[in-house]
Amino acid sequence: MKIKQLYNILIFSALLVVTLTSFGQPQSKYRFIRADSFVQRQNYYLLTLLEKLPDVKKELDSDPTLTALTRSRKAAIESALESCQDSFRCYLRAIRFSPEEVAVAGEILAKKCLPGSPLYKLVSDHLIPSGCYIRFASLPIPEMLRRVWETEAGAVNYAIEVYAGGKKPNSPDIDSICFNTREAIYPKILYTCAYLNKREEREEQLFFKPTLDFALRMIEFNDRNRIADFEPMEEGCNKAAIDRIKTLDWKKYPYSLILVPGQGPEVVGEALSAIGMIRCRIAVASWRQGLAPFLMVSGGRVHPYKTPFAEAEEMKKYMVRTLGVPENAILMEPHARHTTTNIRNCNRLIFRYSIPFEKPCLVSSDKFQSGYITSQGMQDRCKRELGYSPYRVGKRLTETEAEFFPDLNSLQIDSDEPMDP
Repeated sequence: MKIKQLYNILIFSALLVVTLTSFGQPQSKYRFIRADSFVQRQNYYLLTLLEKLPDVKKELDSDPTLTALTRSRKAAIESALESCQDSFRCYLRAIRFSPEEVAVAGEILAKKCLPGSPLYKLVSDHLIPSGCYIRFASLPIPEMLRRVWETEAGAVNYAIEVYAGGKKPNSPDIDSICFNTREAIYPKILYTCAYLNKREEREEQLFFKPTLDFALRMIEFNDRNRIADFEPMEEGCNKAAIDRIKTLDWKKYPYSLILVPGQGPEVVGEALSAIGMIRCRIAVASWRQGLAPFLMVSGGRVHPYKTPFAEAEEMKKYMVRTLGVPENAILMEPHARHTTTNIRNCNRLIFRYSIPFEKPCLVSSDKFQSGYITSQGMQDRCKRELGYSPYRVGKRLTETEAEFFPDLNSLQIDSDEPMDP
């Protein structure tokens, strides 16, 4: 074999290896397709893509079986308005996806997902690089599409069951429905919600839209659309820090950031708890030592039930106004509702904001929470609640600071937490 031929083969093989190893990986530069609401995009990104990509929508619109599913759903809602009367669960049965519908739609999506087709490009050009379902990315593309559809259909049904049906969520003390489903007036409320769904429907709707729209409305009516708080963050609360990211020499810092988990007050009307202030002071002391260029304050509107105060926002205010930290040194993560997602959501922002993902981070808190975060109990809780651990524990610096290494599985959407998916 001639040297030139051997050289060409080696180059081709190297390119092939690069292509194969990079395929299926999320991309930090990926730009999300916008939905009509952040709640929809953050919870149901596949459904957003099915609706917003013109070639995909056109193909689904032309499928007779999917069109029949749309007609069947509209007819079921119409029938419910006429016959359900005082049975609020009757309305839910008419609106939720049935197991049979989920299976039929999944089969059609998988069959249409052929190489070069709009659905195949949806997965390869959007779903995979977004990382939203990274835990399915090793599957063949048609099967990945089916699995993601089944997961998102289940997530829509879950939101309806919790925020229309009164099912207990994972944390009922902070995340539950605001209506009393036992009151005589409640079926009338659901009737009105179903009627509104019918009034707002458009002439042409994809097969999942009536059910999706009802779920989104019930999240809204319960004031549970917290995942949209402060969005788009890169244009608002995090802009100053993001602009600074581009100017940094990361080699100067041993850690990329210092994560500060929030501690919500239990007193109505109180913005920031004493424990929250203490955690801020502990973290700022480490930041002043030059351990990391950024502090990330994490925590949403959690305690007490329906509080107007976001832990992250209040901690940022305290750091800026009381402790003198410049705004461009603070990143806000204002959606986490648990210690597990303090870390997971932190990892997401590290990835999305192009902060070096392989660099270790510090988590800074009081001694007791810090010890819990590095414990096996916390690892077990993550695997139980999320299905994986979003971080690997590193070495402990002090009784209040410990290293952790982010895990890319953190990008996976959580289908049973509509306020913090």
